[in-house]
Amino acid sequence: MNDTEILERIGDTKEKILNEIHKIIVGQDRVIEEILIALLSGGHVLIVGVPGLAKTLIVKTLARVLSLSFSRIQFTPDLMPSDITGTEILEETASGERYFRFVKGPIFANIILADEINRTPPKTQSALLEAMQEYKVTVAGKDYDLPRPFFVLATQNPIEHEGTYPLPEAQKDRFMFQVNIYYPTENEEVKIVETTTIGYEPEVSSILTREEILRLMDIVRRMPVAPKLIEEVVRFVNLTRPSENSSVPKFIKEWVSWGASPRASQYLILGAKARALLEGRPVPSWDDVKSVALPVLRHRLILNFAAEAEGVTSDMVIEKLLNLV
Repeated sequence: MNDTEILERIGDTKEKILNEIHKIIVGQDRVIEEILIALLSGGHVLIVGVPGLAKTLIVKTLARVLSLSFSRIQFTPDLMPSDITGTEILEETASGERYFRFVKGPIFANIILADEINRTPPKTQSALLEAMQEYKVTVAGKDYDLPRPFFVLATQNPIEHEGTYPLPEAQKDRFMFQVNIYYPTENEEVKIVETTTIGYEPEVSSILTREEILRLMDIVRRMPVAPKLIEEVVRFVNLTRPSENSSVPKFIKEWVSWGASPRASQYLILGAKARALLEGRPVPSWDDVKSVALPVLRHRLILNFAAEAEGVTSDMVIEKLLNLV
């Protein structure tokens, strides 16, 4: 199947994926679409939401639908880097010869759910973040490649901060998206209660194979982008930097201490391309960029005390900026 045929069929494939996930998950279409976009872009996702909103279930169900191996790591204050990456153990043969054998840790899977990443010390956080960046782990001087695709979704609880280790801004920047999960609507919650209290678990079918996902990821990377769109994206990201130039809006200078890094420009283009692919279009547009602007930028803008005092959030700043361009 060539790229054109894939583009023609991808719309039906997306619908099938959503239909299978909705056998278990009620609503959350925006969250699921953003996670799919990040996966096809080769990025990673930081998920923020209060307990009980099915963060783990969404990721686990997606792994089943996409035929990918899944591993969940519960981050705790006593978790060590080797608990994630794996370690060497000393073994002995029948003849008495001793040797070290590497035992792979839970990070060796296609989809990793790093649950409550801010509950573990920086040393362990760094082990995960290094693997996200390098797509390999190093133990005793030897490199071990991670399986492809390698997709990390880290969760954070926004309402508990006691005894946590917040991710530094530089480490948050390594996540392509910050996906916020909100409470369901009243009708959605009624359906959730109805479907989860009757002892019935629906069967979920696989829609894509690992090889097909890798093919889609390759198409995203090769998808052409108009030079004008790239220029517009870079100009837009520059407007988030209060000291960058005189054309920066007044509200940015008043509310923002530090703007988005060049990674934001890269991820806006990649996200726009992946969204265009999911909708069966061969070229991304500015509408695609706008649709991924919030998850790309919300964790990259550092607001000042004036914004905090006025109750201004990064989402509000981004939406205000989008209305200007």
